[in-house]
Parts: sequence; C-alpha cells; structure tokens
Amino acid sequence: MTRDTPKRDSRTEQANEARDDDRHVCRMTGREQGLVGKYDIWLCRQSFRELAPKMGFTKYD
Repeated sequence: MTRDTPKRDSRTEQANEARDDDRHVCRMTGREQGLVGKYDIWLCRQSFRELAPKMGFTKYD
C-alpha cells in the first residue's frame, strides 16, 4: 500500500454492504425510482400498473 491509498477497514466494508442491502429495485425492470413497496411488492409504478390486475388489485374511480 502507498501513502495515498487509505487502508480498508472491515467496519467500513460491513457498513457499505449493509447500505447496499437496504436498496430496493424493481423486480421486473431494475429501476430504483417510483417503487411500490407496500406489501413488499417492490415494482416500479409502470410495472405495477401492468401486473396489478393479474395480482388481484382493482382500480376504483
């Protein structure tokens, strides 16, 4: 190791892994934004709109 590169700490690596585990993505498209996470569905809103009728959700006016 040189002086310029910081020494890797196992605590830092564990914190980074824990942070990555908390991130959710759409199960169909892999998108990270616009997620429907209620009931642990984890679909983006576009995918949820496609699959909602098949999953038993009904749209009310």
